[in-house]
Amino acid sequence: MERLIKSKHNGNYQEIVRPGTMRFLDFGRLQLPKGERFSGATGTREAVLDVFSGSATISISSSDGSKQSFKNVGGRSDVFSAPPVMVYIPPQTSYEIVAESGALDAGLFSAPSQCAAQPALLQGSSVVANNVGRDNWQRTVYSALDLETPAERLLAGETLNPAGNWSSYPPHKHDHSNPPQEAVLEEIYFFRVKPAGGFGLMWTYTAPGDPEGFSNVFVVEDGDTVLLPKGYHPVVAAPGYELHYTWVLAGEERRYGAWADDPRHAWVRNQ
Repeated sequence: MERLIKSKHNGNYQEIVRPGTMRFLDFGRLQLPKGERFSGATGTREAVLDVFSGSATISISSSDGSKQSFKNVGGRSDVFSAPPVMVYIPPQTSYEIVAESGALDAGLFSAPSQCAAQPALLQGSSVVANNVGRDNWQRTVYSALDLETPAERLLAGETLNPAGNWSSYPPHKHDHSNPPQEAVLEEIYFFRVKPAGGFGLMWTYTAPGDPEGFSNVFVVEDGDTVLLPKGYHPVVAAPGYELHYTWVLAGEERRYGAWADDPRHAWVRNQ
């Protein structure tokens, strides 16, 4: 599996992580000029739309004939300027996304689901902001599609790293079933950098003794995607550059916070 996918633009919709690449998650990026539309159907998957910039009207039709429309969703100039706005799209629905602003940039993530949840607009008080860590590993974590919203697998939010700061720190993983501490959850990170010519670093590595072990450091630039089927995954922004990533989780259980710190580095929490 290719775990670092470099940024590229291929028309209005770019399939970045194809279905079947990971066990649960896929991901596509949608970039539409004003007035353009994109439609699809979830089938046996549930989806979450993260509006990176611009605004859209999202219309969702369920198999029972019911319809719901969310107008002028989003509106931020970029991911660094305001908290996220997301829309949860249940399985067995069709949807249409119409760009209402000069340009719409959004991410569409999905995972297998058989739940009977309702569509949900996640904005304002539905988005929880937490200042996590301290010193040079302080960052802001936004939880949008969290456990308060009915869904079967998906959890989603965004993290904003100040320039030079670390996140996903102390290093943690969520690839073994060890209740109540750790659950099996794969993850996707989609990165933006400000200014756009900057970069960050991400180290992905497995616990000692893992039979499928690896250790890789990726240079992440604006628009890059990293797939995290397993392992620890700390991130650092280069000095002078803010780093932002949308994170989406899906797995055998739907439990946010069900991760295990690398025991070699967990001590920093108590300093």
